[in-house]
Amino acid sequence: MAGHTGSNTSLARRARAIRRNALRMAEVQGQGYIGQALGVADMLAVTHFHAMRYRPGEPEWEGRDRFYLSIGHYAIALYAAMIEAGILPESEIATYGMDDSRLPMSGMASYTPGMEITGGSLGHGLGIAVGAALGLKRKRNPAVVYNMLSDGELGEGSTWEAVMSAVQWKLDNLIAVVDFNNQQADGPTRDALARTPEAAKWRAFGWHAQEVDGNDLDALVAAFDAARGHPDPQPRVIICNTKMCKGVPFLEAREITHFVRVEPEEWQRVLADLDD
Repeated sequence: MAGHTGSNTSLARRARAIRRNALRMAEVQGQGYIGQALGVADMLAVTHFHAMRYRPGEPEWEGRDRFYLSIGHYAIALYAAMIEAGILPESEIATYGMDDSRLPMSGMASYTPGMEITGGSLGHGLGIAVGAALGLKRKRNPAVVYNMLSDGELGEGSTWEAVMSAVQWKLDNLIAVVDFNNQQADGPTRDALARTPEAAKWRAFGWHAQEVDGNDLDALVAAFDAARGHPDPQPRVIICNTKMCKGVPFLEAREITHFVRVEPEEWQRVLADLDD
């Protein structure tokens, strides 16, 4: 269960539903990016049920806030949130990753209603979000662009070019959300490149930066509210420290969680762990 003091009970229910939806999709394939989906469920509960403006039945509504998923392999998590939000029908859970499904394992805008961009090659999402935020400003559209990216993408040079561009254009309608789970395909993120304190680095580039526990709903709500309400004309970033497989202790205990396989006889235990 995500951390909260009781004021966000409704969001806790949403986060649990997002986790359950993701697990039901993963069960179709028996494996997948389950750890990431469980880790970001609290963040997605806050974006989709607290922070963002959108119309579930009208995913192309011009006045909507945009959610750009740079991390294409996290699509299972975003599908789970969009199903809970009513953007996608629950009946499609059983088609996840199948031929001709609208829910491919990596997010593709051309396949899925409500999927704003095709993610995958890491390091591109923030640049796309900068362009979208600039375009909205020039059209005088008050919508906000949210871009979820990963800690691994902070090692990509194109990410930092986008960081500087956002400051140059004073994009106060752009909120970057970094999932910092300290996990990459090849091992811990902190072992891949030398790291400095993340929030301080973004501030040095000119962003309004916050760093929070990404599995604490109260902290997340406060951070998103502060980002939306920040008065200065600068882009905003929320660095969210998350735990892979959060909410399912049986999976949290695994040593390798970047791509998780669950055996058929283990699924009942996984779902029971979530419901405890």
